[in-house]
Amino acid sequence: MGCGGKGLLIVISGPAGVGKGAVRARLKERRPDLLYGVSATTRPKRPGEVDGVSYHFLDREEFLRRVAAGEFVEWAEVHGNLYGTPRHPLEDWLAAGRDVIVEKDIQGAATLRKLYPDAVYVFLLPPSLETLRERMCRRGADSPAAMERRLVAAPGELAQVVHYDYAIVNDDLDEAVSRLEAVIVAEKCRVARQPELARWAAPGEAVASGRKGE
Repeated sequence: MGCGGKGLLIVISGPAGVGKGAVRARLKERRPDLLYGVSATTRPKRPGEVDGVSYHFLDREEFLRRVAAGEFVEWAEVHGNLYGTPRHPLEDWLAAGRDVIVEKDIQGAATLRKLYPDAVYVFLLPPSLETLRERMCRRGADSPAAMERRLVAAPGELAQVVHYDYAIVNDDLDEAVSRLEAVIVAEKCRVARQPELARWAAPGEAVASGRKGE
């Protein structure tokens, strides 16, 4: 799907409990060609999660060893746990022209924005803070103290939406996924992402190289 061109990095972010994993998983059903860059973490594995599929689950010592070895593009400590983006295969996939999606917390997305300014940054929002609380409760993945820490942090995280390219309210899962899919198709069709269009340009005229109206 899309208009061609080089591989695209899609970064989806948002507060804990907003449904990043659910959106990404449903999108993968529609776009099996889209690769998922699995993050690494030191947090405990939740019921139903699979090592190497949901996350690469590491103990703190091994995580820090990989940090020292330069194996992460970025890493950060969030709510007492370490999270990081493995350098490989992410960079290998992008170099090969494959489209890749990653889920990132706010800190991780901010770091990636500096490293990959041409990536597409999508912020997922809940319909309300109360809905976010209800989803966290239903998920049952965190202790009451951990859930409260995440909820206290949520307003500050939501305020970061102004730094993203797109914002999608995850009220209805299928609708949110459809909007994300539309974003990806539109971004793949940007003239700046299709250097092969230079053959249609008038002599001496370059294809636009900027993003989003630059």
